[in-house]
Amino acid sequence: MTTSSEDWPSLPSRRRLLGLAGLAGIGAPLGLMQAARALPVFGLGSATDFQGDVPICRTADAGETAVGPSRHIRFAYNGTGICTAAVPVALHRGFFARYNLDVEFLQLAGSTDQMLQALATDKADAGSSMLLNWLKPLEQGIDVKLTTGLHGGCTRLFVAKNSEIADITGLKGKTIGVSSISGPPRNFFAILLSDAGLDPQADVQWREFPADLQLIALQRGEIQAIADSDPNAWLTKRRSNGELVEIASNLSGDYADLSCCTLGVRSSLWANDPAAVAALTHAIRDAAHHVAAHPDDAAEVFSKYTPKIAVADLAAMLRDHTHSHHPAGDALRREVVKITADLKRASIIKSGTDPVKLANRVVVDIAG
Repeated sequence: MTTSSEDWPSLPSRRRLLGLAGLAGIGAPLGLMQAARALPVFGLGSATDFQGDVPICRTADAGETAVGPSRHIRFAYNGTGICTAAVPVALHRGFFARYNLDVEFLQLAGSTDQMLQALATDKADAGSSMLLNWLKPLEQGIDVKLTTGLHGGCTRLFVAKNSEIADITGLKGKTIGVSSISGPPRNFFAILLSDAGLDPQADVQWREFPADLQLIALQRGEIQAIADSDPNAWLTKRRSNGELVEIASNLSGDYADLSCCTLGVRSSLWANDPAAVAALTHAIRDAAHHVAAHPDDAAEVFSKYTPKIAVADLAAMLRDHTHSHHPAGDALRREVVKITADLKRASIIKSGTDPVKLANRVVVDIAG
């Protein structure tokens, strides 16, 4: 991918690229969302390439044979979510090149629904984010296919260490602070509240606070718990200097062996070139293995996207996730069925939705 000097004025600054908000929420109605604006992040030349000498696509390493014909993939990617560390690792450690994929990152300025809209309208070929945020738009009919889970973990629920709240049942009548009322943390802990016999709509209140104000809101008594995802959740606990205790996460109970994030592709790409979808999926799953086996190296790669967070902190977050867990095919389908059924019980998915039919419609089987 190349960008001429005539295009540079329209590109965002490095600070803007690195400071864009993380993927979250199902905020605006799909029909009102702005179409994704594709902004090349790499290949800008030495004057503006904050990734140094790492090109967007390189030939396979010596001794390796690139798999399949060369294919160009437009990947909708927001570099602020540690959950998707396997994606930049696939780029910068040669896993995309190993499958002969020329991957172009497209920067989105909005939330997960914008990413899904970009895939459904052929503005992008693939994207990754939290499964809890994909299922509602998929239920509503947005035409995107899921190929694999990426990992488990990364969403956490905290209370004050000196609080009388010992577990999630103690939240009845309390207020939980979240970054987005419709975001994955709210959706996930609504499931756990429901499992504990509480009504997530009536027995607790949810209040939105920016991530950097959640701890202050708890200290002031405006909220009694904080629900957020990494890196914000992990950093909030660190900033608390021992004031917070984690009472639940999306590695709790049944979710210890389920996916948090997923990889999706536009349906037309799957219909027209399933081999490209399979290559992309295998490349990212290989990269996820690398994240699990080499979290320090993966953190070093990801730190280019979040330079304000120490590499050691990023590595600690990665070790706390399950990046060796990336189901595909029937295994992913079973996870989608369970999570959809749980969201249905928590009144996030409609009561008339059939989880099995939804999973069969949206999950596709990659070859090999």
